[in-house]
Amino acid sequence: MNQMNWSAIAPEIVLLVMACVVAMVDLWVTHPRRLPTYLLTQVSLAVVALMQLWAFNDGATVYAMQRMVVADPMGHLLGLFSTIAVMVSLVYARPYAAERDMLKGELFTLSLFSLLGIAVMLSANNFLVVYLGLELMSLSLYALVAMRRDHADATEAAMKYFVLGALASGFLLYGLSMMYGATGSLEMGEVFKAIGTGQINEQVMILGIVFIVAGLGFKLGAVPFHMWVPDVYQGAPTAVTLLIGGAPKLAAFAITIRLLVEGMLGRAVDWQQMLVVLSVGSMLLGNVVAIAQTNLKRMLAYSSIAQMGFMLLGLCSGVVSGNTLSAGNSYASSMFYIVTYVLTTLGSFGMVMLLSRQGFEAEQIDDLKGLAKRSPWFALVMTIFMLSLAGLPPTVGFYAKLSVLQSLVSTNVGGYLLLAIVAVLLSLVGAFYYLRVIKVMYFDEPADHAPIVSTGDVRAVLSLNGVAVLAFGILPSWLMTLCVQAIVKALAT
Repeated sequence: MNQMNWSAIAPEIVLLVMACVVAMVDLWVTHPRRLPTYLLTQVSLAVVALMQLWAFNDGATVYAMQRMVVADPMGHLLGLFSTIAVMVSLVYARPYAAERDMLKGELFTLSLFSLLGIAVMLSANNFLVVYLGLELMSLSLYALVAMRRDHADATEAAMKYFVLGALASGFLLYGLSMMYGATGSLEMGEVFKAIGTGQINEQVMILGIVFIVAGLGFKLGAVPFHMWVPDVYQGAPTAVTLLIGGAPKLAAFAITIRLLVEGMLGRAVDWQQMLVVLSVGSMLLGNVVAIAQTNLKRMLAYSSIAQMGFMLLGLCSGVVSGNTLSAGNSYASSMFYIVTYVLTTLGSFGMVMLLSRQGFEAEQIDDLKGLAKRSPWFALVMTIFMLSLAGLPPTVGFYAKLSVLQSLVSTNVGGYLLLAIVAVLLSLVGAFYYLRVIKVMYFDEPADHAPIVSTGDVRAVLSLNGVAVLAFGILPSWLMTLCVQAIVKALAT
């Protein structure tokens, strides 16, 4: 029990070492496109991804670092997807950053450190480890947002992100301290056992849960803790927006499962009610306000708020009347939803960067006018992303929404059936602004006749991204099975 077991954190060790190596190597790089730094970063990420895949296939759950860390299939699977997300983000980001004097070693080093923070969060079995990973990820992202020091919008976005992010961390830390005061332990398993005894201070524990849910709501960008999302998404350079909107969402989902399910499942009746309020509020505000947006990045920000609301629905139905029989199905549907959302988000912001060029940001919806005439293939790819976000077949977004709704309906509880109906109606509202983007691409005359210039790797990865969204929509069972296996094994320990 008291073994350190360094092999359990091998991916994190490799990430830490390679982040330092990349920072040192970049000091001697003179290539204008930072090719050696870029290739070294991508190779490092590929090695970490293979390590996560190997560990997931092994299927073992290992506790390490005095039980402060747990290496289990859920952490490895989300770690694999997070690593791939950062790899894809850097492919899209490199040409974009080069044209804006952002292609420096810091872009790659900070991306690796943010992924290291994500990896620490994914493997946390202790409140302090959760906070350590959260701060490492957040501080790296704050610095990335502010990389364009001469850009007023980016600087303002960095300040807002920093202040509200610090507030969110304070909420979470205070809630965790209350839970420690109520249960006498920082370890998830011990907290779970303490809650099961029923002999803890009820008032302190409830207050702790409220602050923890508020902190998680900030990190997920759920209403009413969503204030930072539109401004940061719009103000940050698009490359950094993608780094914020991709892998960190997987980390936020992971710590939600670690804290609320693995640590506090015995109090699900309390936190599920709070998540229902966050979920409905996020879907309502996100979908309604997105309709009024003309800025594409801001529209995708409000879309993110609505999507997080839909994902939270799955977490609301895990425990019904004290019965946990539906927990595996419900949490797996949420995990599938967040993974496929990140996959679609990568492509959506990748398209924004593809259409941007030096001195021009393709941030307005009108910038997509007539894209079908300029590039029929990429208009089709963007259409796939928009249909997936709207939840329309045959894309993976349809199956993701269907799986969450199925987890609600299968409870046979009137309140959850009503929630499913509300979710469907609000998704219909959201379909409007996604279909508007498709209408602009196919039926409006081009406002910009400049040729779409980009590197071959960006075009190839973006195309594969679109094909993956379509393929997982037609054949979703493989990915869904992986999510179910990961959640079931996480709950079993």
